[in-house]
Amino acid sequence: MALLKDFKEFAMRGNVIDMAVGVVIGAAFGKIISSLVDDIIMPLVGVVTGGINFTDYKFVIQQAVIDGQTQEVTMNWGSWVQTVVDFLIVAFCIFIAIKGINQLKRKQEEAPAPAQEPTKEEVLLTEIRDLLKERK
Repeated sequence: MALLKDFKEFAMRGNVIDMAVGVVIGAAFGKIISSLVDDIIMPLVGVVTGGINFTDYKFVIQQAVIDGQTQEVTMNWGSWVQTVVDFLIVAFCIFIAIKGINQLKRKQEEAPAPAQEPTKEEVLLTEIRDLLKERK
Protein backbone atom coordinates (compact mmCIF):
# COMPACT_ATOMS: atom_id res chain seq x y z
CA MET A 1 0.00 0.00 0.00
CA ALA A 2 2.91 2.35 0.68
CA LEU A 3 4.07 1.96 -2.91
CA LEU A 4 0.61 2.90 -4.21
CA LYS A 5 0.51 5.94 -1.90
CA ASP A 6 3.97 7.06 -3.06
CA PHE A 7 2.96 6.66 -6.70
CA LYS A 8 -0.21 8.70 -6.12
CA GLU A 9 1.81 11.51 -4.53
CA PHE A 10 4.26 11.43 -7.44
CA ALA A 11 1.57 11.39 -10.14
CA MET A 12 -0.46 14.18 -8.57
CA ARG A 13 2.51 16.49 -8.14
CA GLY A 14 1.97 19.70 -10.13
CA ASN A 15 5.05 19.51 -12.35
CA VAL A 16 4.21 15.94 -13.49
CA ILE A 17 0.76 17.05 -14.62
CA ASP A 18 2.23 20.14 -16.30
CA MET A 19 4.71 17.93 -18.13
CA ALA A 20 1.94 15.59 -19.29
CA VAL A 21 -0.04 18.54 -20.64
CA GLY A 22 3.11 19.80 -22.38
CA VAL A 23 3.70 16.44 -24.03
CA VAL A 24 0.12 16.26 -25.33
CA ILE A 25 0.19 19.84 -26.63
CA GLY A 26 3.67 19.26 -28.09
CA ALA A 27 2.44 16.21 -30.00
CA ALA A 28 -0.48 18.18 -31.42
CA PHE A 29 1.81 21.09 -32.30
CA GLY A 30 4.21 18.64 -33.96
CA LYS A 31 1.41 17.42 -36.20
CA ILE A 32 0.58 21.00 -37.18
CA ILE A 33 4.21 21.74 -38.04
CA SER A 34 4.59 18.44 -39.93
CA SER A 35 1.51 19.27 -42.00
CA LEU A 36 2.89 22.75 -42.67
CA VAL A 37 6.15 21.25 -43.89
CA ASP A 38 4.64 18.36 -45.90
CA ASP A 39 1.62 20.11 -47.38
CA ILE A 40 2.72 23.73 -47.84
CA ILE A 41 6.48 24.27 -47.67
CA MET A 42 7.84 21.13 -49.40
CA PRO A 43 5.66 21.55 -52.52
CA LEU A 44 7.04 25.09 -52.81
CA VAL A 45 10.59 23.77 -52.36
CA GLY A 46 9.86 21.17 -55.04
CA VAL A 47 8.77 23.90 -57.48
CA VAL A 48 11.85 26.02 -56.71
CA THR A 49 14.24 23.07 -57.14
CA GLY A 50 12.58 21.86 -60.31
CA GLY A 51 10.78 18.90 -58.77
CA ILE A 52 13.88 17.23 -57.33
CA ASN A 53 12.96 14.47 -54.91
CA PHE A 54 15.99 13.71 -52.79
CA THR A 55 14.57 10.42 -51.53
CA ASP A 56 15.25 8.84 -54.94
CA TYR A 57 19.03 9.36 -54.70
CA LYS A 58 21.14 6.45 -53.51
CA PHE A 59 24.52 4.76 -53.86
CA VAL A 60 24.38 1.19 -55.07
CA ILE A 61 26.88 -0.71 -53.00
CA GLN A 62 26.26 -4.16 -54.43
CA GLN A 63 23.93 -5.82 -56.93
CA ALA A 64 22.99 -9.44 -56.64
CA VAL A 65 20.76 -11.78 -58.60
CA ILE A 66 18.78 -14.02 -56.27
CA ASP A 67 16.18 -16.41 -57.70
CA GLY A 68 16.24 -14.58 -61.00
CA GLN A 69 15.57 -11.18 -59.43
CA THR A 70 18.08 -8.37 -59.21
CA GLN A 71 18.43 -7.01 -55.70
CA GLU A 72 20.53 -4.05 -54.67
CA VAL A 73 22.24 -3.17 -51.47
CA THR A 74 22.01 0.60 -51.35
CA MET A 75 22.99 3.55 -49.22
CA ASN A 76 19.97 5.86 -49.40
CA TRP A 77 21.73 9.19 -48.90
CA GLY A 78 18.83 11.07 -50.50
CA SER A 79 16.47 10.00 -47.74
CA TRP A 80 18.94 11.29 -45.18
CA VAL A 81 19.25 14.64 -46.99
CA GLN A 82 15.43 14.90 -47.14
CA THR A 83 15.18 14.16 -43.42
CA VAL A 84 17.78 16.83 -42.61
CA VAL A 85 15.94 19.38 -44.78
CA ASP A 86 12.64 18.48 -43.09
CA PHE A 87 14.27 18.86 -39.67
CA LEU A 88 15.70 22.28 -40.53
CA ILE A 89 12.34 23.52 -41.77
CA VAL A 90 10.52 22.18 -38.70
CA ALA A 91 13.16 23.67 -36.38
CA PHE A 92 12.87 27.05 -38.12
CA CYS A 93 9.05 27.00 -37.87
CA ILE A 94 9.22 26.19 -34.16
CA PHE A 95 11.81 28.94 -33.68
CA ILE A 96 9.52 31.48 -35.35
CA ALA A 97 6.51 30.33 -33.30
CA ILE A 98 8.40 30.53 -30.01
CA LYS A 99 9.87 33.91 -30.93
CA GLY A 100 6.35 35.21 -31.58
CA ILE A 101 5.06 33.81 -28.29
CA ASN A 102 7.96 35.41 -26.39
CA GLN A 103 7.23 38.79 -28.01
CA LEU A 104 3.59 38.55 -26.95
CA LYS A 105 4.67 37.71 -23.39
CA ARG A 106 7.04 40.70 -23.33
CA LYS A 107 4.26 43.02 -24.48
CA GLN A 108 1.98 41.72 -21.74
CA GLU A 109 4.69 42.18 -19.12
CA GLU A 110 5.49 45.70 -20.31
CA ALA A 111 1.86 46.82 -20.26
CA PRO A 112 1.38 49.18 -17.32
CA ALA A 113 -0.92 48.03 -14.58
CA PRO A 114 -4.10 50.08 -14.30
CA ALA A 115 -4.00 52.71 -11.60
CA GLN A 116 -5.89 51.71 -8.49
CA GLU A 117 -7.66 54.08 -6.16
CA PRO A 118 -6.04 54.30 -2.75
CA THR A 119 -7.70 52.37 0.05
CA LYS A 120 -9.38 54.15 2.96
CA GLU A 121 -6.36 53.37 5.11
CA GLU A 122 -3.99 54.91 2.57
CA VAL A 123 -6.14 58.06 2.32
CA LEU A 124 -6.24 58.36 6.12
CA LEU A 125 -2.49 57.84 6.42
CA THR A 126 -1.89 60.45 3.71
CA GLU A 127 -4.08 62.97 5.59
CA ILE A 128 -2.22 62.25 8.84
CA ARG A 129 1.12 62.72 7.07
CA ASP A 130 -0.01 66.04 5.58
CA LEU A 131 -1.29 67.28 8.99
CA LEU A 132 2.05 66.38 10.61
CA LYS A 133 3.92 68.30 7.90
CA GLU A 134 1.75 71.37 8.54
CA ARG A 135 2.50 71.27 12.29
CA LYS A 136 6.23 71.70 11.76
